[in-house]
Amino acid sequence: MNLTESLLLWYSQNKRPLPWRETLDPYKIWLSEVILQQTRVSQGMDYYHRFLAAFPDVRSLAAADEQEVLKLWQGLGYYSRARNMHHAAKEVVEKHNGIFPQTAEGLKKLKGIGDYTAAAIASICFDESTAVLDGNVARVISRLYAVETAVDTNKGRELLTDLAVQLLGNHHPGTFNQATMELGALVCTPKSPSCDTCPLAFSCEAFKRNTVTDFPVKTPKKAATVRHLNYLVISFIQNQEEFILMRKRTGNDIWKNLYDFPCIETEAAADIEQLLEKCNERGLFGGFPFTVKQVSEEYIHQLSHRRLLARFIRIAVEGTPEGDENITAVALHHIARLPLPRLIDLYLANVLLEEKFR
Repeated sequence: MNLTESLLLWYSQNKRPLPWRETLDPYKIWLSEVILQQTRVSQGMDYYHRFLAAFPDVRSLAAADEQEVLKLWQGLGYYSRARNMHHAAKEVVEKHNGIFPQTAEGLKKLKGIGDYTAAAIASICFDESTAVLDGNVARVISRLYAVETAVDTNKGRELLTDLAVQLLGNHHPGTFNQATMELGALVCTPKSPSCDTCPLAFSCEAFKRNTVTDFPVKTPKKAATVRHLNYLVISFIQNQEEFILMRKRTGNDIWKNLYDFPCIETEAAADIEQLLEKCNERGLFGGFPFTVKQVSEEYIHQLSHRRLLARFIRIAVEGTPEGDENITAVALHHIARLPLPRLIDLYLANVLLEEKFR
C-alpha cells in the first residue's frame, strides 16, 4: 500500500463527521473554508450554522447589509474575511447569475479567494485535480519529506505544492485534500504529534530522523508592533436616555467598518490631562462641561502582528455633543447591535452593560 492509499484508508476510518463534509454545495464549502481560516473547528462550527441560518444561499448573503454580516462575524477576528466574503457573494450573483465558477482559476477571480480556498472548492465540489496547501497540509508534507525550505516563503510554498500534487495522483482530489488536512489536524499536529498512530510514519523522513518537531521550517517572526489606544467613552443624557459616542472605523486600518469609541493613539501611555486637552481641541465634548468618571486598567489585546494596549476613559458630558461624520451618538441599549471588535465587546461586557454611567 503506497502513501496515498494509506492516507485515504486512514481518513475513511477516522474522519470527523463535520457538516460541510455532507455536501458538495460550493456555497457551503466556501463558507466553511472562509470561517475556518485562522479559526479552530470547535469555534467555527457555531458560526457556520449561524451564517447558514441567516444566509442559506449565496443570493441571501449578497443581499445582506454589510453591518449585518460583520455583526454575525463578531468574535472571529480578521474581519477582512467577512468583508471579502460579502463582496464575493455579490460578484457570484451579479457576474455569474448566482453560480460559482467550477475551476480554481475561475474561483480565484472572486474577492478574497486565494490559491488554497480555490483549490479546496474546486477539488471537493467539482473534482478538479488540484492540491490544497494550508497550514495542516504544509506541516504534513514538510515532515514527510523533511523539507528544509521555509514554508512561509514563495519558494517553500511552490515546493510543498509540487510535492502535494505528486501525492495526489489519480485519486479523488477532494477526498485526498480533506484527508491530508485531517491528518494535520488530528495526528500530525504542531506540538506533540501522534507519530505512533500516523498512517504515513513508515515513510516519514522527519520521523526516521527523530526531527519531527523541527518541521515545518519557518522564517523568524518579527516582534509585534505595540500600539497605545486611549478610548474616550463619552456619554450624555438626552430625553432621559443615555447615549454613547461611537466611531465607525474607516480606511484600511484594523477593524474596518466596525464600531469602537473615539480614540487618541499615542506612542506611549498618555497623560490623562493631555488627552482631555486633545479631546477639547477636536470638539468631542461640544464645549459642554464634563466629568471624568473612571479610567480603566490597561487592556491587552494581541493580534497577529500587533499588540494593543488600551485604556478606556469614561467621561460624562453635561450637554449634547454632535460628533462628526464618523462619530455618532448611540443609545446605550443599542450598542450591542453594532458590529464591534472583540476588545470593545470585552470592555462592554466587563463594565458598561453591568452598570450605568451615572
